Amino acid sequence: MTENRPEPRSEDDRPRVERGGLWGLFFGLAGLLLPPYGGVLSAFGLVQGIQARRAARRNRSDAPLALLSVAVGVAGVVVSLAMIAVSVVFNDQLIEYRDCSARAHTVSTQQACDDAWNSGTALPSWVTGA
Repeated sequence: MTENRPEPRSEDDRPRVERGGLWGLFFGLAGLLLPPYGGVLSAFGLVQGIQARRAARRNRSDAPLALLSVAVGVAGVVVSLAMIAVSVVFNDQLIEYRDCSARAHTVSTQQACDDAWNSGTALPSWVTGA
């Protein structure tokens, strides 16, 4: 019998995988699911994904979820900016709708508030969900 045992790998030979992309993906998804904090969390996920890709390139290793983290982070930042733009542009209508909904105690009065919102914004029905 021959003695063909593989030699143990040294510390430098061990394959490395950058895990920053996983954390970036986690923060990017949390940013999409938590609208008040979406911009900050998505931006953090975007930065984390970019850093993971750079570290993987520098160490000649893999960063399996880094690109997905960057894509989800960009999507979260875009959605957050769109929400901010809508709230700035339609600020008066939002205040009116909030006050009307607070006073609405029946389905018909809430429907009147919804109709006033849809006509006040002048957005297409597929945007407002009407």
